This record gives sequence, structure tokens and C-alpha cells, in this order.
Amino acid sequence: MSDYIVRATAANAQIRAFAASTTELVEEARVRHNMSPVATAALGRLLTGGAMMGSMMKNDRDVLTLQVQCGGPIGGMTVTADSHGVVKGYVHNPDVMLPPKNGKLDVGGALGAGFLNVIKDMGLKEPYSGQTILQTGEIAEDLTYYFATSEQVPSSVGLGVLMDKDNTVRCAGGFIIQVMPFIEEEVLNKLEENIKNIQSVTAMLDNGHTPEEMLNQVLDGMDVEITDTIPTKFACNCSKDRIEKAIISIGKKDIQEMIEEGEPIEVKCHFCNTAYQFPVDELKELLERA
Repeated sequence: MSDYIVRATAANAQIRAFAASTTELVEEARVRHNMSPVATAALGRLLTGGAMMGSMMKNDRDVLTLQVQCGGPIGGMTVTADSHGVVKGYVHNPDVMLPPKNGKLDVGGALGAGFLNVIKDMGLKEPYSGQTILQTGEIAEDLTYYFATSEQVPSSVGLGVLMDKDNTVRCAGGFIIQVMPFIEEEVLNKLEENIKNIQSVTAMLDNGHTPEEMLNQVLDGMDVEITDTIPTKFACNCSKDRIEKAIISIGKKDIQEMIEEGEPIEVKCHFCNTAYQFPVDELKELLERA
């Protein structure tokens, strides 16, 4: 089954919910960036959260960026997503290796202390920007804290990436549950009880749960109504043309120096690791265009 996101409401629209299966897109990111298991788990969680948060945006051209700046050995991460479930991202140190913590990949240890920046470009003069301190570095708790403090929306975020012994992605996905201001206390209590009792995201996914089934577990007894289903995937909009413009923008002097070295250059896209080659002849053409 290809990756997808479901959007839903529950308890007569007192709750809005999102859930996603992202196994293929996280594996795509792992392969493209040749990441270690802990780097895959960290970026995979952020990609999954980003894909669901991107799907919350209204307009076709809206873009969400999640940026983790941290002091741990992973060095930081960046993810961007649009409103159509298309997401991309990278880590600064894809080779980071750490011993497991409590039998699990130590994502919090890989990130260490730092900040989460959330930037929403919605076509206004200035993009919306919110920043919070990383709470645990485990991503789900950090996004929960972001929603509560920056957007004043009480939320519960669950994210998981499970790796196979051959270091491929066995399963990945997550959910975001948000309560409306008019939620009844009884409904809130029931939701809190459910969240306390559910299995972990990775356990649910490993048991074959679809996003719909995940929401039915989290929102058990609350009349879940699926309102929308959208595909989600890892994809990058880089192109040789865009890289050419970037090279031109560095200025004639630097391009001239590259030409004088007499060697072709290679430029890699941060987000998808695609390499673009520019022989000396092409650099001369770019110098003329500059």
C-alpha cells in the first residue's frame, strides 16, 4: 500500500485528527541520504510530522518548513512540506551512530539540546515563524509542545519509525490529534484515557494498522469520521535549471576561478542528494549568462 494521510473529525467535530503511513517515503529518504538507523528514525519522524502538518495548510502554494537546530551529533535537520502531502528533508550528519537507549534508537541523544523552528510561507508579506525549545528531542513530544505554546492548540502527536535488521525501514507513520476550544470535559477525559492505553505507533504499524485503524484506536468510542485521504511521498523540486541559477548567483569572479581550475564541478541538492555535473564548457556558458 502506498503512503497516505487521512484527515478526520471525531466527537461531533470537537476533535480533529490526522494519521499517516510513511514507510515508503522514509525509506526513500534513507536511500537517498545513505543514513544510519538513528538518523533515519530522526528524519523519518520529522518527515512524517511535516507531511501531516503540511496537509493542514489551505492553499496550493503554502509551504511549511520544520527546522531543528541542535547541539547533538546529528547536527540538525530540515524538512519542507506542501499542502499536497509532498515532503523532503535532510540531516546534517547522516552517518551518526549511537548505542541504543532502553532497547530503542536514541533519537533524543542524537539531537541533544536545541530548538525547533516552524516556518509557514502562506503567500503573505512575511512568513509565519514560531520557535520552541526541544523538550526531549524525540520529535513527537517537541511537536506537541510547539502546538500548545506557539499555536495554542492542545494536541497529541505520535510518531514512529521501525528499522529492520538490514537497516531498511520496516514501517513508519504517526498521528496528530487536536482538540477544539469547545471540547466537553467528558470527551477530553476519554481521549486522555485512550492515549494512555494505546500501543506505541511502531507497535500499531508493525501489527499492520492502517492510518484509519490507528485513529480508531486513539479515538475509540468517539464516532470517527474520515473526511479526506491524500497520498504522501518524498519528492524534490530541484532541477539542473535551478542549480544553474544558483551558480550564476555566486558571481562572475567565483565562476571564473572554477573555470581556471579546469575541472568539472559537481553540485548536490541538500534535500534529495541528487548530483548535478557541470563541465568547464557549461561553466563558461554560465559565466556569459552571469
